[in-house]
Amino acid sequence: MTHRFDLRVYYEDTDMAGIVYYANYLKYLERGRSEAVREAGIDQNALRDAGLAFAVRRVEIDYLLPGRFEDVLTVSTRTIRVGAATFEVAQDIHRDDQHLIHADIKIALISLEGKVQRFPMDIRETLLATGS
Repeated sequence: MTHRFDLRVYYEDTDMAGIVYYANYLKYLERGRSEAVREAGIDQNALRDAGLAFAVRRVEIDYLLPGRFEDVLTVSTRTIRVGAATFEVAQDIHRDDQHLIHADIKIALISLEGKVQRFPMDIRETLLATGS
């Protein structure tokens, strides 16, 4: 299942040429993942209260075309693999039919002390259900 999240590019997101500053795509991708996790029914506040959190372990991004000031972009998020303690998502950012960004991201479940933890069964099942 692919989750979609729309956002607008604001002036603060751009460089002097009105092009989205490359690091801001990480924020857009994070927003898309956060919304996908929320809509899947995973409460990250409850997870934190249980002493756990999601942490990005690896990001690989291909910058294909630039986003610009006032663009409305769509962030698509799709779970592609779920392991015992990590999951991987493919994320894409489009402007209408133009593909701007592709990212492959690996996320780990960690304790608040930073140690990798196995997914509780309900979280793993939810992540598996969001897969393609």
